[in-house]
Amino acid sequence: MRTPIAALLLATLLGSSAVAQTTVTGSPAAPDAKTSQKSGGQESVTRPNTDKMTPNAGGAHANVQLEKGANSFTEGEARSRLEKAGYTDAKNLKKDGDGIWRGTATHGAQQVNVGLDFKGNVSAQ
Repeated sequence: MRTPIAALLLATLLGSSAVAQTTVTGSPAAPDAKTSQKSGGQESVTRPNTDKMTPNAGGAHANVQLEKGANSFTEGEARSRLEKAGYTDAKNLKKDGDGIWRGTATHGAQQVNVGLDFKGNVSAQ
């Protein structure tokens, strides 16, 4: 009586482990750190326009058309992007229903409405 039960238990254990093992072939290997770094890393893929914050001749950012989209910037990152673009004292930053951070900031001595889209584009309205 013990032998059939032990054999059944052994077959069950060995059979289930074989089912759990899968081998994936033909999938590309994950890029290593050097390859990722050479290509610009994750930042260049998810936020392609982050350094294109050029002021126009008047000193404020042109009315860049901000794009709707899923914005992954935190409030702190949005504030940092605005500072990098030359704005100070950003206030009342809130992400709207289109995924655009909106608020007010100072540029020079002037208080302006600002926006930041998911690509990092900054615009003064």
